[in-house]
Amino acid sequence: MEGSGSEYSDIGGNKITLQQSSYGDSCREITVTSPKLSLRSLTGCTCGVWLLAYTAFLYTQHSAVLTAAILCTVLGLLLYMHLLKVEQESLLLLGSLGIQQTLSYASGRESTVFIEMCRVRDVVINEGISMQRVIYYLCILLGDPSDPRGLSQVIPLFQNSQPRLDCLLEIYRSCQEVLSQRGSTESQHGAARRSYARGATQRANMEGSADPIPEGQH
Repeated sequence: MEGSGSEYSDIGGNKITLQQSSYGDSCREITVTSPKLSLRSLTGCTCGVWLLAYTAFLYTQHSAVLTAAILCTVLGLLLYMHLLKVEQESLLLLGSLGIQQTLSYASGRESTVFIEMCRVRDVVINEGISMQRVIYYLCILLGDPSDPRGLSQVIPLFQNSQPRLDCLLEIYRSCQEVLSQRGSTESQHGAARRSYARGATQRANMEGSADPIPEGQH
């Protein structure tokens, strides 16, 4: 297994880490790690909520306001860590089998999506416009079974970490190296199936042409 790690920046200027692990020519894992939950931002949000709650308590004189603020802070943090805060995104390319995308949240929860390789048309870098600026993102093009030249779906990748173009180019090259092995692997499998079929046909012909043993010689 070969692994390499490099530091890049996302579109917001935050540091992200790109880790690549190779398990052979047709199997590679690409992982992008985002910054963990900032203690400074967490403290700022918590103090802001409690300051508003204490101001409301001074006007209402109800202790339930403070209790509600504490509960809302704790529940909001748990929901944010469990549903929104993605710390790691990984892409596992398995030669002729498929592509697996995994999201790891701050709470430890993982979400996995597997795409069969027979549906994958290509992996490309696309561009879009957001807030009057051009951003780049990696996406998987899925072919349309009813139209050999059409596309059925475009699946964006690394939408939470949002790497910049230099990092996307590195990921793109790794994906193309694995996808380029797809044709040769399928050709090898096809040749093996044809060789097995020829051998089975020859054995069947030999068995059919064998002379039966006379009954007196049993």
